[in-house]
Amino acid sequence: MDYRVLLYYCYTPIENPELFREEHHRLCLGLNLLGRIIVAPEGLNGTVSGRVADCEAYMQTVKADPRFAALEFKVEEAPAHTFQKLHVRVKPEIVHVGLPHIKPYERTGVHLSPTEFRDLKDQDDVVILDVRSDYEHQLGRFKNALTLDIENFREFPEKVEELAQYKDKKILTYCTGGIKCEKASAFLLEQGFENVYQLHGGIIKYGLEAGGEDFDGKCYVFDGRVAVDVNTVNPTIISTCHHCHTPSARMINCANPHCNRHVAMCETCGQQLDGACSTVCQQHPEKRPYDGTGAYPKSSNNYNPEQGLLSYRAPALK
Repeated sequence: MDYRVLLYYCYTPIENPELFREEHHRLCLGLNLLGRIIVAPEGLNGTVSGRVADCEAYMQTVKADPRFAALEFKVEEAPAHTFQKLHVRVKPEIVHVGLPHIKPYERTGVHLSPTEFRDLKDQDDVVILDVRSDYEHQLGRFKNALTLDIENFREFPEKVEELAQYKDKKILTYCTGGIKCEKASAFLLEQGFENVYQLHGGIIKYGLEAGGEDFDGKCYVFDGRVAVDVNTVNPTIISTCHHCHTPSARMINCANPHCNRHVAMCETCGQQLDGACSTVCQQHPEKRPYDGTGAYPKSSNNYNPEQGLLSYRAPALK
């Protein structure tokens, strides 16, 4: 395949995120990359797609910066770009959870390689904790994983009290690429949990290096692919169509923008409901046109970094 998808993050201090964002945006434009990148005082987080040579040049340039020398790219093949636009934004955190005081580069859970995670996950004194949102773990999750009823990662701190009964266990956290586990495991340590671990590189790296064994279903990803296979050892489908309840790993966003729910829906029901998750949403006067994908990319702000720093003001950090 001629294209690659790069998934990456790095918790490291960035003193001037606005200036870094400006320079990084220029780099990505020069390499014809598309995707979403977040810059924050605590680090860098992104998923981008591009041609093989352009992705190689990007990885070399990023890792040449001493701040990102330890950054690991998860690299997957793709037949074409998996994004339609390029967004490089400054935000308070590289993954929004409302815990800017926690610095994973100072203290976080013990990193487990995919093989170490596989060998440890089924032991009696272990709890496997999925820190992702409900629509993600409903599509796919590790066998016997403990899941949380959260719509967004920022709800995670509120759920920690429910985990108190497992304080004497080894807590193995996991997420898509590893970034949420850095904050989640660090927060668990702050809350008095002692034996906290994380799957380094997340589900994606586990699929690439350990064959995805015992990961049931598909993995939700935040690009045009939406759902990807990770298990080549003992794969299965666990999600069902939101409407007719037949097995389906096809994810859509409800065509009603005021609902916009992430749900699994088979192609037949998708056509019958015209991309809506229910007949009520199907009849909403502002329902978006359904093109068969159930994806509704956000529009670009049309910012061009060639305009220069004087004409751009990044959002204030709170």
